Amino acid sequence: MATPDPSTVRYPGPWRHLDVRANGIRFHVVEAGPTSPDAPLVVLLHGFADIWWSWRHQLTGLADAGFHTIAVDLRGYGDSDKPPRGYDGWTLAGDITGLIRAMGHTNAALVGHADGGLVCWAVAALHPRLVRSIALVSSPHPIALRRQTIRNSGQRSALLPYFLRYQVPLRPEAKLTLSGGAEVERLLRERSGPAWPETDDFRDVAKTLRSAIQIPGAAHSALEYQRWAFRSQFRAEGRRFRKAVDVRTGVPALHIHGDADPYVLTETVRHDAAWAPAMDLRSLPGVGHFAHQEAPDEVCRLLLEHLTLTP
Repeated sequence: MATPDPSTVRYPGPWRHLDVRANGIRFHVVEAGPTSPDAPLVVLLHGFADIWWSWRHQLTGLADAGFHTIAVDLRGYGDSDKPPRGYDGWTLAGDITGLIRAMGHTNAALVGHADGGLVCWAVAALHPRLVRSIALVSSPHPIALRRQTIRNSGQRSALLPYFLRYQVPLRPEAKLTLSGGAEVERLLRERSGPAWPETDDFRDVAKTLRSAIQIPGAAHSALEYQRWAFRSQFRAEGRRFRKAVDVRTGVPALHIHGDADPYVLTETVRHDAAWAPAMDLRSLPGVGHFAHQEAPDEVCRLLLEHLTLTP
């Protein structure tokens, strides 16, 4: 297995870079805030073709408020290990429960964007005792997303072409890494609200993620998330997983969604209430799929409000 250049993703800042072993592999974890057992743990989980750095604003904002906050390079991403297997819902949930314990905590509040949010839903369903609360950014419950992709033509048109495109071998990996990761920037621009792509911040994010997707194995690992999510729909393991996560969570839940998100539609997010009856849905005007980066201060405010109310 090729070892990535740590300088690619270990950016300096008011945080600490750690290597933490959990669930049989090594994770790159970025930590901020107090580390005493009394400080509540918050775990930040990124989405597709991304790394921990997309949570930089929330990492410091939550830490300054007294939370022990970690942002994780998920399995296969950034400077975390890139094993050939383990991109299914059960293993990904096991990764996070292992990290919570490895960080010395008995539970955590989980915050996830897109694929990272789907991991939050899985952990809350499969390991409820370890979850204090969940907060999602443009990440509907996996059953809600499945049903709306089948029933809602708008959601189907937004999501399905990508899932189908990513199922073939090798070619999608080549496209993600071609021309210095230009496809990652295109996806960022396509799924953002109208204002963010015109900013210097967007250009910095695009440059960072274009670099990160070229780490050996990262593009393949990113696509394995998408491949399992799609292929499992037609297999017994997919039916078992849907049955396992088809439970109502009793923990506090927050969903932050940009009303200009062209990839995950508002109608899809509203169906979360079937699995989180107390869901607090907050819509951000003019914001697209990356609310935590497009409107970082507002997302920090909403997360702090949510976490402060969490027992």
